[in-house]
Amino acid sequence: MNIAIVVVTHNRFDYTEKTIERLLSSTEEFDIYLWDNASKDETPEYLNSMKDPRIVEIILSKENAGQTGAMNYVWSKTKAELVGKLDNDCLVTPGWTRILAQAHKDIERLGVVACWHFFPDDFDYEQAKHKIQTFGRHQIFRHPWVGGTGFLLKRKTFLEIGSWDEGPDVGTTHYFLKMALAGYINGWYYPLVFQEHMDDPVSKHSMLKDDQAINSLHDVTYTLRNREIRTMEKRMAWRKYVIRSLLCDPWDVKYYMGWRGKLNRLKSKVKWHFH
Repeated sequence: MNIAIVVVTHNRFDYTEKTIERLLSSTEEFDIYLWDNASKDETPEYLNSMKDPRIVEIILSKENAGQTGAMNYVWSKTKAELVGKLDNDCLVTPGWTRILAQAHKDIERLGVVACWHFFPDDFDYEQAKHKIQTFGRHQIFRHPWVGGTGFLLKRKTFLEIGSWDEGPDVGTTHYFLKMALAGYINGWYYPLVFQEHMDDPVSKHSMLKDDQAINSLHDVTYTLRNREIRTMEKRMAWRKYVIRSLLCDPWDVKYYMGWRGKLNRLKSKVKWHFH
């Protein structure tokens, strides 16, 4: 199955360079679209210097259209059977697209399947095993949504669900929930395929090493901005909460919708704010 990936960048040149070099270091076959959201650092010049036959187009947006604007543009334009997105702060495992593409080929109702964006030590099989499901020769660590990077889905699913809402503060969770409600199987491939999230404070590449760094990058970093995180203590509390929730919470999308969803979101907010 042919694949089109959009790499979305916005400042943080040090991350961008590492992300793209890792992506291009593999021998995997895919079309690459490089989309920059009005970066003010060296990123636009760097992208324009890229030479690789897999790069189809370099788009330098004059405004920050967010990740969803980039996906709408590329996924509407390409004719690839599979589409995906990679943020400019993730180091993928070489061969990741082959594994995820084979799962899509074999599982008709597979929705979004992703690389795990935490570290091996963060995964606890005993906590997660109730969500690991078998589909033919594949296993999926199932959840209604995944992290918004290092993932693939069928383009026909995108066309069915429709375009993303656009804007710099629009995330991916709501869209993936719509896919799960439509009966699609979402989750992470298992055994896990890893991607290193460099913006995770645990990463050796992370710029987020203290409160000063968190505040200086607050407006650039989606998680910090949308969770109003201003301290390292709060960032690590959020990290711990998210991992536990992904491992332990139910895979059934109904748990997150309607009055149950509102109640569970309220409980979650209390849990992590007062951790």
